Amino acid sequence: MKRLAVIPLLVAGAVMAQPDLGPAPVFPEMDPARVELGWLLFYDPILSGNLNISCASCHHPRFGTSDGLSLGVGEGGQQLGPDRQVTEVNTPEQRIPRNAPALFNLGAAEFTVMFHDGRLEADPDHPDGMRTPLGQEMLSGFDSVLSAQAMFPVLSGDEMAGHYSENEVSQAVRLGHLSLEGGAWDRISARVASVPEYRARFDAVLGQGAPIRFTDISNVLADFIRVEWRADDSAFDRYMRDGTPLTAEATRGMDLFYGKAGCGSCHSGWFQSDHDFHAIAMPQIGPGKAARFEDHARDEGRMRVTGRAEDAYKFRTPSLRNVVQTGPYGHAGAYADLEATVRHHLDPVAALQSYDPALAVLTVLPGAQDLRVNSDPAELARIAAANELTPTSLSDAEVQDILNFLHSLTDETWRQGRLGVPETVPSGLPVDQ
Repeated sequence: MKRLAVIPLLVAGAVMAQPDLGPAPVFPEMDPARVELGWLLFYDPILSGNLNISCASCHHPRFGTSDGLSLGVGEGGQQLGPDRQVTEVNTPEQRIPRNAPALFNLGAAEFTVMFHDGRLEADPDHPDGMRTPLGQEMLSGFDSVLSAQAMFPVLSGDEMAGHYSENEVSQAVRLGHLSLEGGAWDRISARVASVPEYRARFDAVLGQGAPIRFTDISNVLADFIRVEWRADDSAFDRYMRDGTPLTAEATRGMDLFYGKAGCGSCHSGWFQSDHDFHAIAMPQIGPGKAARFEDHARDEGRMRVTGRAEDAYKFRTPSLRNVVQTGPYGHAGAYADLEATVRHHLDPVAALQSYDPALAVLTVLPGAQDLRVNSDPAELARIAAANELTPTSLSDAEVQDILNFLHSLTDETWRQGRLGVPETVPSGLPVDQ
């Protein structure tokens, strides 16, 4: 594996190896009125088909801006995090196929790829500067890929839209009426516009009486995320900016991370991600990424986007900021424990072959067949064959040092947030606290 360059830094009389992370991250300035509007909409169930799920239901600060589950339950669930349970009414058809990613630092300019497989990414050669699987249904007016990613959860029956017979939004989705006049996005926008406080707040940021489009909603959601979960004041950041020493354990872990262990080859840059895609034999649990008419539980990752065989089982390198709080880990959340995740990287194929499903956190879902891939030797062999990592030998003490370094990537401001969780929202619907 390649090793990152290091720059000597004089700290407290000792020469320490400071990794070369490239230019410091750039965050745009945001209009506070837009941020506050996005804050209210983020926690408001008004964006869901059945008015019972908000963005925060699966991306809540209590769970590190994720949901604390390996694979979440959106529509048909009640309560938050590992306590979430399915209901007899609107019972989910399946689990959400991939782990809910954390939202930290998505406002930094470098984050131009969204989702585990990168199916939404900035691309100047495509209309509106981004590539998306929606094709001709793509709306114009999103200010970034961070804004555009909001298109997808509100269209998913398992996440926010609901099932076909339940509401007008889910019916429009199932009929393929997305961007048409009166389609799914228009119906959501009309709901928001009908709430007097939202109408007044949008008047303030768009102009009096300006139509409220779904892109306007998603743009202010993105503005909120940019501000609320900016996390760039960790112990590691302070060390990089002004040489404030890390603990001895974290320093040893940093040296291993960027040296012998080779973690920095993929987890590079200020936010520990190369924003690229890699196959590391992560265990596959849950329904996989199969269309409703397909009978398999595979998730072939990036290949579903590019169509290239060499991209099979590759997934985006996640940022490691606040990683201690953002488990479970992996595209399917196979590991709830961070140490188990680190140890997987030491010998991915062996870890895949010996994977214990008890390492996942799954709410009870009657009829779910979560371990189909684990009992399929041929599919396990394909996942193993795609693995890019060579085995690495680390002692238990060295693994612990790496974990101590990962703790140094925590920015404590995330715990309270900048705005926090609102007690109420303009729609009057319940807020997940």
